[in-house]
Amino acid sequence: MERIQPQRTDGLAAPYFNGCREGELRLQHCAACGHWQFYPRPFCTACGADAPAWEVASGQGTIASFSVVRRALSDAYAAPYTVALIDLVEGPRMMSAIVDCDPAAVRVGAPVSVCFEQWSQDLSLPVFRLDEKGGEK
Repeated sequence: MERIQPQRTDGLAAPYFNGCREGELRLQHCAACGHWQFYPRPFCTACGADAPAWEVASGQGTIASFSVVRRALSDAYAAPYTVALIDLVEGPRMMSAIVDCDPAAVRVGAPVSVCFEQWSQDLSLPVFRLDEKGGEK
């Protein structure tokens, strides 16, 4: 069975998706107040400044919460798999999968590092691996 494919956009989120395709986690960063944000918006959510710049993030974070999916959405997904809320060192929180580990090894507070999973020729998405040395705030 084929995986459900997210719709790639060429709008406001294009720099994010282009970065993922190039192996970079790009986030918006406000020059006026220094705030980092995710998901993409046309203004800074902290101070309201227009057009936050896109910058490459560290890709490091910690697990804030997680869930182990034991019954997959479809046959295209191999259960069990782990979905987590990741607190990035830059500040934003994002949801992603934790890959390349036994779900029993995942813990709240565990450091993680970004890697990218290629879904199609022009679409890669960030996923995270447990990382013994990363995730420091």
